[in-house]
Amino acid sequence: MNNKMDDNFQKLLGIMATLRSKDGCPWDKEQTRESLKPYLIEEAYEVLEAIDEDNPQGLKEELGDLLFQIVFHSQLAKERGEFDMDGVIKKISEKMISRHPHVFGKEKFETSQEVLKQWDERKKEEGKLRESLLEGVPRELPSLLRAHRLQSRAAKVGFDWNRVEDVFEKLDEELEEFRAALKNGKQAEIEEELGDIFFVLVNISRFVRVNPEDALRKTISKFISRFRYIEMKAAEAGRELSDMTLEEMDALWEEAKRPGKPG
Repeated sequence: MNNKMDDNFQKLLGIMATLRSKDGCPWDKEQTRESLKPYLIEEAYEVLEAIDEDNPQGLKEELGDLLFQIVFHSQLAKERGEFDMDGVIKKISEKMISRHPHVFGKEKFETSQEVLKQWDERKKEEGKLRESLLEGVPRELPSLLRAHRLQSRAAKVGFDWNRVEDVFEKLDEELEEFRAALKNGKQAEIEEELGDIFFVLVNISRFVRVNPEDALRKTISKFISRFRYIEMKAAEAGRELSDMTLEEMDALWEEAKRPGKPG
């Protein structure tokens, strides 16, 4: 860390300490680890949004907001006598050096697969891998991302389909079971079969090397953009959406999909 960067980082730590001090901000002084959890998640997703939008200036700002959350949690830990920001940085530095012996040591790995294999071995040495391969995937992850992580871990030991065509066959099977559940009208069964469909779709995403959480997030952004276009065109015509027919709104939806239009 150069002198300028170190000065800026120390300034940030000082700002955080001041906010939590006796004469600091009432809101900041009230915060706890539990109360900050939503903000930590929110800031992480705002970083992802800036990446999706290919917005460097926005990304710079959002990374700063995310960093502030890390500094905030470190300050809380310091006040409790547990650790401080220096300890956080030291710990991750030690971990990265330990898990990259091919960069900082004498081991040689030629492929990313070899790197990932030794990464798991290092985690096992650190006590991070438990009795089950599926342990350690955070429950708090979004469901699509968690399913993707769990499936990927199971696939490491060969619990996987051989071809994506096999997964499509499984999807057809699950769709039939979902249709049968709809006919039966049992809500618990409908929910279970719909969950199975989502799980198979995540498997397909793995085969085509697409992160399902990223894909759905981008589709949601596209939906918002196109729906806003419909709202804008309705407002220009002095109309309420509730007064428009589905056919009229669908025509505007298709118009929004044309090149040069939003979404």
